[in-house]
Amino acid sequence: MKHACDDALKRFLSRPELFKQIYTHTDVRLALGWASVFVAGGTALYGYKVEFEKSKPVIWAGLILYILLTTIQTLYAFFVEGNVVFVGKRKTFDKRIVTERITITSTSKPSTPSSSPAYKLGLTCVRSTSGGKSLLGRGRALGERGFNTFFDSHGVMDQESFEQWAGELVGRVMEGKGE
Repeated sequence: MKHACDDALKRFLSRPELFKQIYTHTDVRLALGWASVFVAGGTALYGYKVEFEKSKPVIWAGLILYILLTTIQTLYAFFVEGNVVFVGKRKTFDKRIVTERITITSTSKPSTPSSSPAYKLGLTCVRSTSGGKSLLGRGRALGERGFNTFFDSHGVMDQESFEQWAGELVGRVMEGKGE
């Protein structure tokens, strides 16, 4: 359910009138993943074409490089990307060009005997001008709703209520009325 909410949030915020999504985290993970695939493929091809004993040093180097790239990708996803599900920005004109950058993290809260599982969002907004040199303001907001408010008993998502809730949170953080 968390992934369905994350995907719905991305679709909602990526509309042309809202934000342009920034794909930096996806690009880094894809580059590291493809690099490891090419290393593995090249190593396998080399091992196939060259005699076994002669190919051992290159195979070892390829294996170590593959493990290193995969480890870097995993550590990047865990420590740098973390729970970030959306990073976007938009430019508006308010007597000057203002750039607004929003970062949204999401987690799911497991169910307890007294509460149902919940979807938690953390939003951060930075408003700047002059190419990011002049900070106009920052905003933060937190929101939490139970999954049962967005999904019916058959598992069908109520897209409209989810978008309304997410839109209210985004509006609150953009106006600086968060925490």
